[in-house]
Amino acid sequence: MNIVLFYQSLLSDTWSHGNTPFMRGVINELIIRGHSVKVLELENNSSLSNLLATHGEHALSSLQARYPILEARFYTIKKLDLTQELSKADMVIVHESNSPELVEALGNHRASHAYYRLLFHDTYHHSITHPKATASYNLTHYDGVLADCAVIRNIYLKERRAQKAWTWHKSADIRVFHPYPYTQKEGDLVWFGDWNEKEGLATLEEFFIRPVKELALKASIYGINYPDHVLEALEEAGIKYAGWIPNYEIPEVFAKFRIAMHLPAHSSVDAFLGIPSRLLLEALACGIPLVSSPWENCENLFSVGKDFLMAKNGREMTKLLVQILDDEHIGNRLVQHGLNTILKHHTCAHRVDSLLQIGVELNLVTEPKAIGQRMAV
Repeated sequence: MNIVLFYQSLLSDTWSHGNTPFMRGVINELIIRGHSVKVLELENNSSLSNLLATHGEHALSSLQARYPILEARFYTIKKLDLTQELSKADMVIVHESNSPELVEALGNHRASHAYYRLLFHDTYHHSITHPKATASYNLTHYDGVLADCAVIRNIYLKERRAQKAWTWHKSADIRVFHPYPYTQKEGDLVWFGDWNEKEGLATLEEFFIRPVKELALKASIYGINYPDHVLEALEEAGIKYAGWIPNYEIPEVFAKFRIAMHLPAHSSVDAFLGIPSRLLLEALACGIPLVSSPWENCENLFSVGKDFLMAKNGREMTKLLVQILDDEHIGNRLVQHGLNTILKHHTCAHRVDSLLQIGVELNLVTEPKAIGQRMAV
C-alpha cells in the first residue's frame, strides 16, 4: 500500500511534540512490512525550526542516524501540487497540526479523486479544549478520523463531523523503547516532564520532591522551561535537573534508575480523558518499575497495581517507593506485567495492524498484509 502522511514535524524531537515518537514507530513498521510511505512537512515549520534553533544541526543528524529509513519531504503551500504528490497514493493521513487551508484543499482533492482514502488524525484533543478552532477544519470529503481516544472518536460521530471514526491509541515503538538489562544503576528515581505553569510547584513537591527528601533518594528530572525558583527547590532537595535529551535516548536513562515516576498534569486534557501519557507507555516498554500520581484510567488500557502503582497523595507515594526499593520482587512483578501488557497490546505493530484493517474496511485492500515480526524483548 502507498501511504502519504502530512505531519509537522516527524523530524523534530521537542517535548511539546508528543505524537512524534509514535508516528516514527508506525512509519518504520509500515516500511519494514513492505509498504511505501511518503512524509510531507511544511518547509520551515515551527517545530523543526525550534529544534534547530535550540539544539542545532547535531540534534537533527543524530535523530536521522537513529532512524535511517525515516525521511521527510518539504513543501510550500504555493508550490504544493496535490495531484502530483498523491498520484500513487492509496491512503493519505493528515495530522491536525496542519493548517485548515491544507486540510480543506486535501478534502477537495479527494472529492474528485476516488482512487485513495483520506483520513484526519486527531491527537491534540482540540474538540474539547478549542471546539471553535476544530470546527474550522472542513472534513466533508474525508473518509474518516483516527482519534487518540474513544471520547474524541465519539465527538466526531455524535456531531456528524466525520463519516467514520476509529480509536487509534498511541503506542510504544519497541524497536527504540526496550529494556537495557545489563546497565549499572546510577540512581533511584527519574521523571521526564516539562514544567507546567498551570500545575505550579504543588504537585511536583507533593509527589516527587518531598518523597525524595524524606527517603534521601538519588533522583533526576529531565525536561524544559523550569523557572529559577523550581530549580532552586530541586537543588535544595538534592535532585539533579538534567534538562532536555532526545526522546530516543530516554531508554538508556531509564536503564540507569530503579524506578520511574509518572506525573500527569491534572490541568491537561489527557488527564481529563484518562489517556495514558506517551512516557508511561515508553517506561513500561523499557522494563522499569513505574509509580504514578492519580489519574483516571477510563479506557482501562492498563491495570493499576499490576502494570504500575498509583499513589493517591504524597504520603502514599513515599510508601510505594519504599516498597519497591526494599523488595525487588515487587519491582520485578511490575516490570514483567507492564512489559507484557505493552508487547501484547500497545506496540506500533499493533497500531499498524489496526490501520491496515481500517484499509480493509475502506475497501483499499482485500486483506491486511501479514503481521510483521514483533521484536522479542
